[in-house]
Amino acid sequence: MTTIGTRLFTALRGSHVGDDEFGNRYYRARRLAPGRRERRWVIYSGASEASSVPPAWHGWLHHSFKAPPTESPLAAPSWEKPHQRNLTGTPAAYRPPGHILKGGQREHATG
Repeated sequence: MTTIGTRLFTALRGSHVGDDEFGNRYYRARRLAPGRRERRWVIYSGASEASSVPPAWHGWLHHSFKAPPTESPLAAPSWEKPHQRNLTGTPAAYRPPGHILKGGQREHATG
């Protein structure tokens, strides 16, 4: 959730650039200070979880791309899977064979 300060700053100084499939909203500064890089930020939909930012938007936020994905979308390679949030700490998290929450039975070690 965003704070009242972030919402106020965004309303006064931000220019909406676009939204992603998770509902996150992306902004850039309306005015660029002389000699400074453009300021870019995200307002998360729900909890502030950085892993909910898709790769194309991450690249734009970190100045890897000049144009946001709304203006110049990236072509996804055929082998690339759809973006997924970090599932650590959730019931859908990966648990290797033998994990206590997966029965706790491992195969015997060889030696």
